[in-house]
Amino acid sequence: MSRRTIWSMLSLVVVLALLLVACRPTPTPTPAKKQLEIFSWWTTGGEAAGLLKLFELYNQKFPDVEIINATVAGGAGFEAKPALKARMLGGDPPDSFQVHMGHELIDTWVTTGYMEPLDDLYKQEGWEAVFPKGVLEIVSHDGHYWSVPVNIHRSNVLWYNKKVFQDNNLTPPKTFDEFFKVADTLKAKGIVPFVFGSKDGWEAGHVFEVVLVGTLGADGYRGLWTGKTQWTDARVTQALNTFKRMLTYVNTDHPALTWDGAGQYLIDGKGAMQIMGDWQDGWFQSKRYTGYGWAPPPGTAGIFDALSDSFALPKGAKNRQNAVNWLKVVGSREGQEAFNPKKGSICARTDCSTALFNQYLQSAARDWKTNALVPSVMHGAAAFESWATKFKDIVALFVTSGDVARTQAALQSACREAKVCK
Repeated sequence: MSRRTIWSMLSLVVVLALLLVACRPTPTPTPAKKQLEIFSWWTTGGEAAGLLKLFELYNQKFPDVEIINATVAGGAGFEAKPALKARMLGGDPPDSFQVHMGHELIDTWVTTGYMEPLDDLYKQEGWEAVFPKGVLEIVSHDGHYWSVPVNIHRSNVLWYNKKVFQDNNLTPPKTFDEFFKVADTLKAKGIVPFVFGSKDGWEAGHVFEVVLVGTLGADGYRGLWTGKTQWTDARVTQALNTFKRMLTYVNTDHPALTWDGAGQYLIDGKGAMQIMGDWQDGWFQSKRYTGYGWAPPPGTAGIFDALSDSFALPKGAKNRQNAVNWLKVVGSREGQEAFNPKKGSICARTDCSTALFNQYLQSAARDWKTNALVPSVMHGAAAFESWATKFKDIVALFVTSGDVARTQAALQSACREAKVCK
């Protein structure tokens, strides 16, 4: 075979190959995976289980969306909030984020122009008819709605080990005097009377908030956040002294424990009482622990210290429509009935079936309708974030210092700096 014939054959092969490539259909690009990034601090027990229920429900409705669970561990969000702030100020907001209903959202992100109003969504979903008037007022600012509440929590609950109380012929204390008598009895038996975890810093503020409610009453406590009650009030002095005495009955390892770590003392029967919000009910369920009872902490019968978790829509969300769909799920009856029994909270809506909830949550739902309502400071409802953070830090320092006069003066000073007190 001649060289010319070989080159002719090779040229023919090349031409045929080029024709095959040219005739091959152009592949359709694979569409980018749809995503939804949800930012929260729900990482433990019932709160994580409740969030998972919302994710499952969302994916039933929108199976082509991948949910990115952007959580930052730490109770009450005091670890998550700085991380969220860095992202928001850096122009990288999550698609939606968990935020306490009230001052925490309004003062931090709404008045500074970082959020989208949700008026159209409220009208489309009919939420004005199913959220209580008080809730609608708290999520509103300047005539607009800014977040969707998923629940109502109660901050003031005294949890106790029923067997420990029964074995020692005790009943839950209704007053602080009764609390100290019960605590002395338990201490003499080698049982930690009052379990406490202070690792994350906010837990002390949580307990002291409840002591303030129990000492000042509903009106006096509310006045602390409006300026009607001054922090120099003798009742605040009394509350600080009461809290200081309560701390003499706690577990010595409290600086190393979070609220749930302290709760393990109740499960193990080594501790008797704990003041914590009703997310502890969901945590007990996640631990399959049923030996707990509950009661109003001393002095707080008939008062509901309230907070609410909600979700909001930041401007510039990368997956805005997916985020809007998330808010629809969060605010729906179906979503709230799936979430709250696991979380250990009650619905923000008024039309949920109480049959889905356990005995504690049914009692909380009844109290929500009849009790005097006060806003929680440690959970974003009573005061704007910088004032609440100062309150937390001052009370956390008090746990180690025990200096009543200096702490009271610091609280009054912080209130003046917040332009609430005179």
